[in-house]
Amino acid sequence: MQQFVNQKFMNTYRATIGADFLTKELMLEDKLVTMQIWDTAGQERFQSLGMAFYRGADACVLVYNITNSKSFQNLKAWKDEFLLQASPRNPSQFPFMVIGNKSDLDDKRTVSASQAKSWCEEQDEPCVFFECSAAMGTNVEQAFNAIAKEAVKQSKSGQSEDEFDFDTKVNLNPTKAKKESGCC
Repeated sequence: MQQFVNQKFMNTYRATIGADFLTKELMLEDKLVTMQIWDTAGQERFQSLGMAFYRGADACVLVYNITNSKSFQNLKAWKDEFLLQASPRNPSQFPFMVIGNKSDLDDKRTVSASQAKSWCEEQDEPCVFFECSAAMGTNVEQAFNAIAKEAVKQSKSGQSEDEFDFDTKVNLNPTKAKKESGCC
């Protein structure tokens, strides 16, 4: 995220607490697109915050470390959790991307690119795959541009999460609410 938005890489590891986000504008097909990129915490204790961050997302990027097979094995659980929390209108068409990070550490690789590609091909939802190196900047811009294009394509096909159905009526009469609740 930092590499894509600010062309910076931080050598020091800092776990995400809750969520971090950055925005970046880019031109896609002669249109200005503003990406709001959220990095949600991977620790289980923050999982309950998922719904607040996932709702309304136009795409999801799942990242694993190519030198850590456990992070790759967790992709399915993260994807399922995202779908459960985000509740996209049409899950089978919702765009996902899988990024194998740390491609600069190929000599320490435990997850092959072909293994990750196969996983993506087995998914019900569209799933784009890239291997990247945040440290070197390799494929970072290409990956984010690809997922932005997928999100815009979904939006154009009428799958936008920004559309709401306002048919349900809600009575917001504050006078009546006060009387019923016995408050104030």
